[in-house]
Amino acid sequence: CKLTCSKSIMEILQQAVTNYCKLDKKLDSCTTISELYDRIGGTELGASLLCTANPEQQLQVTHWVRYSLLHLRQRPDLLASALAHATYLVGGSLSLADLAVWAQLSCCPRWQAARKAGAAQAEIERHFRLIGAEVGDAVGALKAPATAAPGDSGAAGMKFEEGGKFRDLSGAVHGEVVVRFPPEASGYLHVGHAKAALLNQHYRNSCGGRLIMRFDDTNPAKETAEFEQVILEDVAALGITYDHFSHTSDHFDRMMQLCERMLREGKAFVDDTDPEAMKAEREKRVESRNRNNSVEQNMRLWEEMKAGTPLGCRCCVRAKIDMQSDNGCMRDPTIYRCKNEPHLRTGTKYKVYPTYDFACPIVDSLEGVTHALRTLEYKDRDAQYNWFIDALGLRRPLLEEFSRLALQNTVLSKRKLTWFVNEGLVDGWDDPRFPTVRGILRRGMTLEGLRQFILAQGFAKSNATMEWDKIWAFNKKVIDPVAPRYTALFKKEAVPVRVTNFDRAEPYSSKVALHPKNADVGTKTMWHWRELLIEGADAQTLHEGELVTFINWGNLCVTRLVRAPDGRVTEVEAELRLDNTDYKKTLKVTWLANLPANLVPAVCVHYDHIISKPLVGKDEDFRQFVNRNSKRQELMLGDEGLANLRKGDIIQLQRRGFFICDEPAGESAYSGCAMPCYLIAVPDGHQKEMPTSGSKHKEAPAGQEAKASTGGRVSSKGAAGKAASKKASSPPAVTATVNGGGPGPDARSLDLLRQIEAQGNLVREMKAAKADNNAVQVELKKLLQLKADFKSHSGQDWKPDLLQKASAADPATAAAPPPQGSGLQQFKPLLEKIAAQGDLVRDLKAKKADQAAIKSAVDQLLQLKADFKSHSGQDWKPELLQKATPAAPAAAPATAAAPPPQDSGLQQFKPLLEKIAAQGDLVRDLKAKKADQAAVKSAVDQLLALKAEFKAQSGMDHKPDLIKQLDQQQPPQAAGASAGLDQLRQIKAAGDRVRAMKESGAGKAELQPALDQLMQAKAQFKQATGKEYKPEMLKALA
Repeated sequence: CKLTCSKSIMEILQQAVTNYCKLDKKLDSCTTISELYDRIGGTELGASLLCTANPEQQLQVTHWVRYSLLHLRQRPDLLASALAHATYLVGGSLSLADLAVWAQLSCCPRWQAARKAGAAQAEIERHFRLIGAEVGDAVGALKAPATAAPGDSGAAGMKFEEGGKFRDLSGAVHGEVVVRFPPEASGYLHVGHAKAALLNQHYRNSCGGRLIMRFDDTNPAKETAEFEQVILEDVAALGITYDHFSHTSDHFDRMMQLCERMLREGKAFVDDTDPEAMKAEREKRVESRNRNNSVEQNMRLWEEMKAGTPLGCRCCVRAKIDMQSDNGCMRDPTIYRCKNEPHLRTGTKYKVYPTYDFACPIVDSLEGVTHALRTLEYKDRDAQYNWFIDALGLRRPLLEEFSRLALQNTVLSKRKLTWFVNEGLVDGWDDPRFPTVRGILRRGMTLEGLRQFILAQGFAKSNATMEWDKIWAFNKKVIDPVAPRYTALFKKEAVPVRVTNFDRAEPYSSKVALHPKNADVGTKTMWHWRELLIEGADAQTLHEGELVTFINWGNLCVTRLVRAPDGRVTEVEAELRLDNTDYKKTLKVTWLANLPANLVPAVCVHYDHIISKPLVGKDEDFRQFVNRNSKRQELMLGDEGLANLRKGDIIQLQRRGFFICDEPAGESAYSGCAMPCYLIAVPDGHQKEMPTSGSKHKEAPAGQEAKASTGGRVSSKGAAGKAASKKASSPPAVTATVNGGGPGPDARSLDLLRQIEAQGNLVREMKAAKADNNAVQVELKKLLQLKADFKSHSGQDWKPDLLQKASAADPATAAAPPPQGSGLQQFKPLLEKIAAQGDLVRDLKAKKADQAAIKSAVDQLLQLKADFKSHSGQDWKPELLQKATPAAPAAAPATAAAPPPQDSGLQQFKPLLEKIAAQGDLVRDLKAKKADQAAVKSAVDQLLALKAEFKAQSGMDHKPDLIKQLDQQQPPQAAGASAGLDQLRQIKAAGDRVRAMKESGAGKAELQPALDQLMQAKAQFKQATGKEYKPEMLKALA
């Protein structure tokens, strides 16, 4: 069908594609695609494009639309393969899949360039021409730039091939765009500068223009030759190239002429007002007494300024703009001032220097800049920038604002960073804790990781403070596929292992892959010997007779453990069991042969944030939040491969994380002594610790090396291993020494934990009530501050379960739990009101009620909870109503402590609970299948009705685990019937087949029949027993 009249559909498609590419929504969701379907599916043509008559084809359309948005530019070969024997992508006619692919190709500069050069793939070229012909007149409407002026061959439609939001440069003409990067040579570049530089470079590249590298050297008191050289080196390290290099000082003579012209034209005046008085006058919008001086008087004072006389040094030149303006930047800003310091390039030739605000627009115009990209902090100065341009009759560059990059737990101000350096709190401007380009590169940030992170932020205008974890997560994606794997053990905690049946007289070596998934990384040498070393944390969890897998060797059986008087394992004896290749349920440990000549000493350096508070307010002194214990070192023993590392190499120490070589191993240039290899830990963007099993280390105080030495045991798949791992990873109880006595709960920590919980509840309730975003942000900052206070006080990060554990450890709270029984019964009416109001809120939300009604109900709920807290002295919790309801008299003490009725109590509600479970499954299925909203809403209403019925009959709220309780009380064999046993055997056999095929590396096509058999066996089990299959049911076969 010809789409000559489908301009509206094409515009909708263009908008959807654009919004999707801007990452406004998660790329792994179908939200945007669903909205697109909703908008065009109501027309006959739209239904045809969506293949709504054929669900299978509609699924294929969705696949190709998503492919066009996410993978087309990286994997065009998949499209070419699909089109090799087909005219259209889905079925035998035009569909939305074809239009989506065509729309993406039409705005891809790289593909268009390949097409012009004749290098485009033939299948894609044929398809592109076909769809272009079918859309007819709509093609022109889609390809026409919305912002380009008539006649422009513009850059509209040029979007980056990756990253976040990137606006088109207004009025951009391809090949004529000129952008600039103008740093001041007064310090090292930081990540904020890197963002500005990379954005300018990308617009230069995408628009085929030019990039000017310019030093703003208008303040001789700050600039140094060292900083200029450092910045140029950092720019080169970022991979940034420029087309022209200049200094603002190149135009000093021209700017002085323009200043004199403004004085003669009455657009500027010379002012000798005291700086403090001038500041006060500007705030009060009071004109200076010199504002109306004559031209002659202004020129006389200007000559005094140029000569650098005492009188001239008291003066400055101010532009005569508008002292009554609401914009403070327009209240007669200073444009020239005296500086008696010698200039780096001009020496003592000049005594007066322009301000940045005056010099920037002039130099931009003189150097041919077409688009000046500036952070939002300059937004108020835009009017001033344009006023100077107009007043001087210069060509006006276009201003484009982007958000400033801000990061938590650090400072970006050069003044503040200089304070850290001068105070000796860091090792220099390239300290790995610093946000400077050199600092983060030294800590292991890669150029590609930084580039991807900055591009992901895009050219958005909304300011946001980013967590460091996000930037390091991008970096991990770059280094993980190529970082070689090595082994290192904590030297103080290493435990010797003696292999009693090692039958060789000499050590021998073997080659193992440096990367488990990338053979191109190479191999390393692993030495095998009867004397080994393992992590102390691993040794403490071993048991005699246990089979242990030594990674890259095989299984060994622990035959003997030698323990110290305090119970610590100090030596292990084991036997080789290399013929046993069952590694499924064994403990995995890293190890090294105890051959001193082959062990390389290494120092692992771990850095923390230099600022303990995530966000420091404008009125707060950052020095109050300086983290003075932000560096920690560990002495390690590593395998011999560490001796070959070069400075800057990034590796992964197994089960410890990523590290960058800061200083290679070798002899000291000063003493000739052997020096260890210095490795700096590279964050990977996650908060969890590396896998360990040494619970003793987990419980060590935060400031001790023992905590840092937590070694490594890969979690076992066995039940015991899982339990041990879970126990090992549990956070320590918050304890402190009280009154010089033994350990006990720290009152301050408990108080902070309770405040955090209350503040967290408040934030969640505000978000649920759709409160104003600014108000939510205020409360969220309070929550983050409380967590930071807790960390600085206790030495550990806040975790959700800490309050419960700390309360349990507190004798006061243990002896006097929150009032229950008669204590809570007096508040039962209020608790019932809260429960009823909560039900009302949930019902309103489920029924998609008006937002005003929901907000009113939520406000009432919050007020009821506040009333409860003011009366009872404790925060409301869902379980309090149940505690306030007196329990029935017990016949015996054994049943007095029993949990809520399960056996006979719950059995009577079993049919109703099963109905609720089935209805819940239906709701989830409908949502997963993106069913019609009306159908989903109807299913949800039925589910809520069933839950309400259960509550009315049982007197308790429905919880998902209630049906599980019944299943545990009556497993398949408990009923005495053999129903389902045959199906369980079939499930077990099918599951074993699937696992065996996966381990043998079977392909998806081979694996699918086995998976189908497994699913069929589970369905038969459900049909025979009426219950969903669960893995623990296989115990019935025992």
